[in-house]
Amino acid sequence: MKLPRDVSGNEVLRALERLGFSITRQSGSHVRLERGNRHVTVPLHRYLAVGTLQSILRQAGVTIDDVIKSL
Repeated sequence: MKLPRDVSGNEVLRALERLGFSITRQSGSHVRLERGNRHVTVPLHRYLAVGTLQSILRQAGVTIDDVIKSL
């Protein structure tokens, strides 16, 4: 599936929380989440670049389908 181009940092943050990640800390506009031994940093920007979204998904170990279902 193709990566969406209009996803905000807040939407990704909420989707990851629904997938079991919890917020551990925030520094400015960047939020750190973790689940087990996985750590992911999500920038709270209006729109995430495709490469940034791809990197977040890779670090989290989830697929784009999982995230779209939990949006």
